[in-house]
Amino acid sequence: MTPREPPDQRAPRAFTLAGQTITARPLAPGLYLVATPIGNLRDVSLRALEILAGADVIACEDTRVSRKLLSHYGIATPLTPYHDHNAATARPKLIARLDEGARVALVSDAGTPLVSDPGYRLVGAAQAAGHLVVAAPGASAVLAALTVAGLPTDRFFFEGFLPPKETARRERIAALARIPATLVLFETGPRLAAALADLAAGLGEREAAVCRELTKLHEEVRRGTLADLAHAYRALPEPRGEIVIVTAPPADAQPASAEEVDALLRNALDRLSVKDAVDEVAEVSGQPRRDVYRRALALKADNDGATD
Repeated sequence: MTPREPPDQRAPRAFTLAGQTITARPLAPGLYLVATPIGNLRDVSLRALEILAGADVIACEDTRVSRKLLSHYGIATPLTPYHDHNAATARPKLIARLDEGARVALVSDAGTPLVSDPGYRLVGAAQAAGHLVVAAPGASAVLAALTVAGLPTDRFFFEGFLPPKETARRERIAALARIPATLVLFETGPRLAAALADLAAGLGEREAAVCRELTKLHEEVRRGTLADLAHAYRALPEPRGEIVIVTAPPADAQPASAEEVDALLRNALDRLSVKDAVDEVAEVSGQPRRDVYRRALALKADNDGATD
């Protein structure tokens, strides 16, 4: 049965650019993942504007944030919230809209959707239901920080936010220490100095960059060793805005010991499936995947037995 297409009750499907009204081209029914600016509204792409104007509904983290972008470009598409706290109930409703033949756009508050937000489950559900899923790439705080940090870019690992509590943060940093790649992390102003101090203690004298408010009026990039940056931010007023930390890879990475592999696996199994945990730890530790897989199964069996 062919899904019925919803009646077009909104007119016009258009956006305004440089004082001119531009009619959006028709979209095929499906889910569109649209990157939005991380600060400077002029960083939006023409394709993103066309999709946002042509969609039937835009799912967003915060309607107030997304409405600023839409208002700037004269886009009248309705907004609906989709975030960590309502995703379980909002997702089936969006899939139902897709089943009816709707064009649904997904955006985050800033940057590329699915990076540190709940969108991947919506994408998985849409794909499982047989719907078209299209990416409209654009701004990303991860890539923007990586390019201005002045550190190796041939290989990088995006961690997202470190745990807010000190013990868990230090444990996670210990797991990150062996990754043979530049690390990219998000952080908040109130936790920045403490996070930098823990990174310095856990990773050693690595070069790093703190990138704050990228593309915005008060953009700032500070470079130095992790220890120097930790010292500097302890002495400064609490920074505001969006913050990305970029740290250099380790100078030399030796294969992990059996105890270190176990520690890495325990951390990864708390977050990932067995397969994904094994892939991550094999990459980080330098140990053969089959050996890591065998140890992961043993640890999982021990843990399952302890909780019976």
